[in-house]
Amino acid sequence: MVRFWISIKEQFIFLVKYYYNMPSLKEKRVAILSDNGFEEIELTSPKRALEEAGAKVDIVSAQRGKIKAWDHDHWSIELEVNVSLDDAKTEDYDALMIPGGVMNPDQMRLHTNYIQFAQEFLEAGKPVAAICHGPQLLIETGMIAGREMTSFPSIKTDLINAGVNWQDKEVVVDNGLVTSRSPKDLEAFNKKMIEEIAEGRHASRPAFTQAHAVSQP
Repeated sequence: MVRFWISIKEQFIFLVKYYYNMPSLKEKRVAILSDNGFEEIELTSPKRALEEAGAKVDIVSAQRGKIKAWDHDHWSIELEVNVSLDDAKTEDYDALMIPGGVMNPDQMRLHTNYIQFAQEFLEAGKPVAAICHGPQLLIETGMIAGREMTSFPSIKTDLINAGVNWQDKEVVVDNGLVTSRSPKDLEAFNKKMIEEIAEGRHASRPAFTQAHAVSQP
């Protein structure tokens, strides 16, 4: 009984410390940019963490109605699109989050409207968080050369070729840009993402000058 009480007490103290130390994102608004084929946990976990910290979170997509998740090796849940990409304005948001999944960023990087949306956050110095294959979209902005980043190992060479200083770490933070390798890093990713969003704007980046993508049909 004594051992059980100590365990409960320790858990309570941990939770109190966690929530008191966690930055508040009250009055912050965050866009999660995604298409079909996002890895389920890489969207749902950060979204939940952001909302628990007090942020208003919108799923922004070129798809209408809902987007469909991928879970390891099969199609999974569908999530409602809150704001159409055609209607979304970066000035309405404090930060951007990009989930991974093999299909999701590979689709987004082909369309200029997704690229421009991400690029405007980088230009404004607003926090951007991308996990797993998510950084593929950022390559197309032409604005990540010289940045410290990580990603899923299979796109390491792509990022290095884009001028990134790639690191094999659970989370890498560079002036408001937060990246992680895979779902196993979500705890560290969510924590740093929330910290960077709480800090607000960082140094802005040079204006977008490259156009690698094709137009959205």
